[in-house]
Amino acid sequence: MDIQLADVTVHIDEDLDAARRGEVENNVRALDGVVSYHNPDDKPHLAVVEYNPAKLKSADILAAVQGQGVHAELIGL
Repeated sequence: MDIQLADVTVHIDEDLDAARRGEVENNVRALDGVVSYHNPDDKPHLAVVEYNPAKLKSADILAAVQGQGVHAELIGL
């Protein structure tokens, strides 16, 4: 079975501490279709999410971040 994956970059507007960033990550990882979530310490405002677009839309990922009370937007590269 050949699964196509996509990446989306989320820009997080707030300065979140490590614990809060972990909460956001856990909420996004809980979405069915998310394969990985990367939010490096040296770029805390950027999160790269790899996901299966057959199960999930990038807007769903953004909604999961914003649902945590965080201001964020998707970045097109």
